[in-house]
Amino acid sequence: MSLHRRALLGALAATPLAAPALGQGRFPNRPVRFLIPWPPGGSLDALHRAMFEVFQKDTGQSVVVENMPGARGTRAAIFLLNQARPDGYTLAHHHLSILRHPFLTRTQTWDPVADFTYVMQVSGFVFGTAVRADSPFRDWRQMMDFAKAHPGRLTYSTSGIATSNHLAKEDILAREGARMEHIPMRGAQEGVTALLGRQIDMMSDAQSWRPQVESGEFRLLSVWTPTRLPSVPAAPTLRELGYGMSVTSPYGIAGPKGMDPEVVDFLHRAFRKALQDETSQAIMRRWEMPDEYLGPAEYVAFARERVVYEREMVTRLNLSID
Repeated sequence: MSLHRRALLGALAATPLAAPALGQGRFPNRPVRFLIPWPPGGSLDALHRAMFEVFQKDTGQSVVVENMPGARGTRAAIFLLNQARPDGYTLAHHHLSILRHPFLTRTQTWDPVADFTYVMQVSGFVFGTAVRADSPFRDWRQMMDFAKAHPGRLTYSTSGIATSNHLAKEDILAREGARMEHIPMRGAQEGVTALLGRQIDMMSDAQSWRPQVESGEFRLLSVWTPTRLPSVPAAPTLRELGYGMSVTSPYGIAGPKGMDPEVVDFLHRAFRKALQDETSQAIMRRWEMPDEYLGPAEYVAFARERVVYEREMVTRLNLSID
């Protein structure tokens, strides 16, 4: 991170959190509800909860987390669309599957940009492909050569159909001329359980595999970050493996469309300060999470640009959930 950006972020973190005065009093004057469309546990859950503890200290109001797994990670977004009031008291973890979903079905769903209020991009996922330590595959190339020679024999899990890691894995397989059977899960932790139980051959998912990699139960064949992970230096990146890509699937915080700009500004400053808190930063270092921070204007601009890419990828890979 540049010195200029560090100075800017430090200034943001030091800015007093002046609460906006709205029609029903100063905001926030009651707890905020936050929806996470994945099961509890893992780096994402830990980071959000650490940030919300700081938010409570600074504002005097708690953030109540509700995990809503299932439906390919769309349940929180659907709640924002259909049930949440745009008053700032209901927010959700927002991710790329929400931008991608409308292109996967003929059913009318939502406008991935206009139908949400973008508050702040937070971080991204550390994806990788892991196998059991007793797997016959010692490295990525050995595994891929077997997959090419035995179409459909190998199975891999992701956190759902048409998630970022699913699309990336299918993209890689298409480039290799290989085929595997995809086993979708409700979250990365379910993939860990399935791999431990020998129900699948590998998982290509977010870093719920980390404890097992550290304990020696799993072997990491690749990481999808731009550079290798210091904690697992032997695992090559997708770029090093010749694919010219990295996959972090940035995520953030969003609310229903139509939120008051003053509330958005307050929430952004409060969550930015919480992200910069040492407790949150320690979690990011522990899990080697990428810095993907964007403010409200930059976040919605990213979403607008990314929608074009998501539409093209869904079309190229001929994906559908219908």
